[in-house]
Amino acid sequence: MPHPVTYDDIRAARERLRPLLEPSPVRHYPLLDELVGHGIRVLVKHENHLPTGSFKVRNGAASITALTAEQAARGVIAATTGNHGLGLAWAGAARGVPVTVCVPKGNNPEKNAGIRSYGATLIEVGERYDETVVACQAIADEEQRTLVHSTNHRPVIAGAGTMTAEFLEQAPELDAIVIALGGGSQAVGALAVAAAVKPSLAVYAVQSQGATAQHDAWRDGNARRNAPVQTFAEGIATGSTYELTFETLRSGLSDFVLASDAEIAQAVRDLWSTTHNLPEGSGATGLAGLRRMAPHLAGKTVGIVICGGNLDAARAAVILGGGTPLAMPAGVPAGTPS
Repeated sequence: MPHPVTYDDIRAARERLRPLLEPSPVRHYPLLDELVGHGIRVLVKHENHLPTGSFKVRNGAASITALTAEQAARGVIAATTGNHGLGLAWAGAARGVPVTVCVPKGNNPEKNAGIRSYGATLIEVGERYDETVVACQAIADEEQRTLVHSTNHRPVIAGAGTMTAEFLEQAPELDAIVIALGGGSQAVGALAVAAAVKPSLAVYAVQSQGATAQHDAWRDGNARRNAPVQTFAEGIATGSTYELTFETLRSGLSDFVLASDAEIAQAVRDLWSTTHNLPEGSGATGLAGLRRMAPHLAGKTVGIVICGGNLDAARAAVILGGGTPLAMPAGVPAGTPS
């Protein structure tokens, strides 16, 4: 199955991003090796150190810098629950492109404040994420703005692929990479890079047990749309599969596992204690998945990605106190990662 982006697309995105983003660091923590066990050497890619605290800034910047002059003048619009909107807002401010971000009512107030802080117009619309998407499309059509989907947009996937291209340059010894999967842009980007640069690199995905649409579709081959979602990890709270990522994930992933919200919360605590970085739920899901599949990766050098660090204060207090935050009610918001 051909990838939705080529390695040349990813290299072009890297060149466009070079003036805007420094590489995120890769670090090794012996305490994390001990925690995972099985002789695995764990390398951590700190996407949480990027502007906006998430890899999504790559996606936003790649999309903003791919616009024509006419599209840039009209501006872009997106539906989001947080990190995608933050990335677009940051990139729009850096390049002088107007950005409108639509979020569901009751969205994470800290992420809303961050989006506004970069000068973007924030619209709270829809009780559920899928309602937000419909409203966003209507505004895009009316105002002739470019709609930047958080997954189903080729510049977004090319931007996400720059992470793995960078990771392999920093750590060419990687045998495998374990990625938290929401819409699939990061995993598909990794597969495109691996195919061109290191075909032996195994790409694994992890999803929450409360948001299994992508995992279940990968297993049975049947696409999903607006399936129930109930997880505190809003960055991977995905209830649908997507045209540009579905088939590539099915044909390319080495395996796809699920982690419970309790395991994800424990991974947040583990990363805090071993690396002194505080990830959001999705940012810790790679570690949660690695611990589940560790016996099958014994003796390997494995990369995990802290893909986001935008954990809100209320959930941080619960997790660091030893608990698991309440999951989002099913379908609020549903359908796509942040």
